[in-house]
Amino acid sequence: MSKIIFLFTFFGALVSLGSVFALDANAQTETRTFFVESSYDISGRKEIEAQLVRADNRIYFYIEKNWWGGRSPREQNDLRIALFELGQEFQNHIYPVLTSTFGSEPNPGVDKDAKLTILIHQMAGEAGGYFRSNDVYEKAVSPTSNAREMVYLNSEYIGEIEAKSFLAHEFTHLITINQKDLLRRVAEETWLNEARAEYASTLLGYDDVYEGSNLQRRVRNFLENPTNSLTEWLNTKEDYGVINMFVQYLVDHYGKDVLIDSLKSSQVGIASLDEALQRNGFKEDFAQIFQDWAITVLVNNCEVGSKYCYANPNLASLRVAPVSYYIPGGETVVSTNHTAPAWSANWHRFVGGGQNFTLEFEGTSVVDFEVPYLLCDLHYECSVGFFSLDEEQKGIITFSQFDKTYSSLTIIPFLKGKTSGFSGRENTFLFSWEVKVQREAEAKAQEEVQLRNQLLARVAELQAQIRQLRSRIAALQGQRNPPQAVSCTSFNRNLSFGVQGEEVRCLQEFLASQGPEVYPEGLVTGNFLSLTKQAVIRFQEIYAPEILAPLSLNSGTGYVGQTTRNKMNQMIGSLVAI
Repeated sequence: MSKIIFLFTFFGALVSLGSVFALDANAQTETRTFFVESSYDISGRKEIEAQLVRADNRIYFYIEKNWWGGRSPREQNDLRIALFELGQEFQNHIYPVLTSTFGSEPNPGVDKDAKLTILIHQMAGEAGGYFRSNDVYEKAVSPTSNAREMVYLNSEYIGEIEAKSFLAHEFTHLITINQKDLLRRVAEETWLNEARAEYASTLLGYDDVYEGSNLQRRVRNFLENPTNSLTEWLNTKEDYGVINMFVQYLVDHYGKDVLIDSLKSSQVGIASLDEALQRNGFKEDFAQIFQDWAITVLVNNCEVGSKYCYANPNLASLRVAPVSYYIPGGETVVSTNHTAPAWSANWHRFVGGGQNFTLEFEGTSVVDFEVPYLLCDLHYECSVGFFSLDEEQKGIITFSQFDKTYSSLTIIPFLKGKTSGFSGRENTFLFSWEVKVQREAEAKAQEEVQLRNQLLARVAELQAQIRQLRSRIAALQGQRNPPQAVSCTSFNRNLSFGVQGEEVRCLQEFLASQGPEVYPEGLVTGNFLSLTKQAVIRFQEIYAPEILAPLSLNSGTGYVGQTTRNKMNQMIGSLVAI
């Protein structure tokens, strides 16, 4: 059976415990040979000899024999004190909290012994510890198994306060392998396995004091590379940073039961989280939560939106620094290309600009992108918007007098779509953006074209009103017109003010079919302008419990998003033209 290794890295200062007293001076001298992971061992060894230094009610503490023998009597005494305190912490706090939350580890397990074995040895680099999944199987199944429930800790950090966080992290992996592999015969995806183990430190209260905590280290790791993919697991410190920041947000807004239920599901990874979210009564799915989280780490302000902030006070000041671009006035074209794997957020901020500021986004057409954006005015009041991408993953937004109205625009493109099978490095996909700013004369000409189009649209609206009045007169005279049909069968993409095309025509047909209380003008032009927006708002407010309430909105927005499309698609069947 292949081995799965989990590495828990540590960055920070060492803190001495200080107290000295004799404990287990005549400890057992049993020695055993253990398999270890050569990539983490300081000398690249595959096996080491270790001595049993302490055994208590729940733990066997083994320490690398040569390293232990090289300690002075005083150092050995200090280490025995540290092991006693770590054992007490495990027995009285770590074990009861984690098992009551996530479930049991294999107990009594492959060795028929309820005690956990902890092997302490010298490790390379900054590893705090690791876990070997093959240890829980018999040697007949996995020849390099140590055939016992065990974790591995770095000898360098025994006696330091962080050791309890390391132990909690690795013990969570032992719980996970029991709940997933042994009980449900599925293997959890590494990124989510690590996310639960990362949250263990917060769950146990070890992150309540922020200074020097695991949470502080993970914030630092995250900010070093915030665009790191959540699901691509390469076992780097940045991997730990991004999953910690995401799981903190997830639990802040959806509760730890989502983590628990996803662990006790026969699904794994994203599918298990979606199942757990639904089970706990939430309408959001993983993709929606990832999008909200990507916005949160940019703005982190509940006033922008209730889902766009952390509840944990230790994360109140967390914000990423976007890649910024200054767009000069006058006639300007700026463009760039980027690549990213799935579930990797990117932040690109634009300042400056001039009249008729246009931003075009294009992603690889074989995958699905989402592009939320944050628009801030000159008073730094910000609002969230969303690109409407077509089937080719192209979208465009335009602002007039951008530099006189707004202080910045930040786009947050990310690639979604892939929901399973994450194992190591992932494929990356191209996306690009282009910013255009026109000269004043060109902008003026463009405004004239827009004014002409608006006038033509107004004429068409008036003509539609005339037709509607004639229909009403005919109805009063006893004539009956057949209900207006809708030419499409569903709405498959979000629509917003300024969009043009056949889907807008279909939207207008649908709105007209709802009667004058929704769309009194009944105009079908293919242009999403103010009358169409007002009709959408009326429709949203009529069906507010299904469209607005799930988004915590009290009034319509005029934006045809997911919940609005769901309701329209539910109703459209009886209106489709035969």
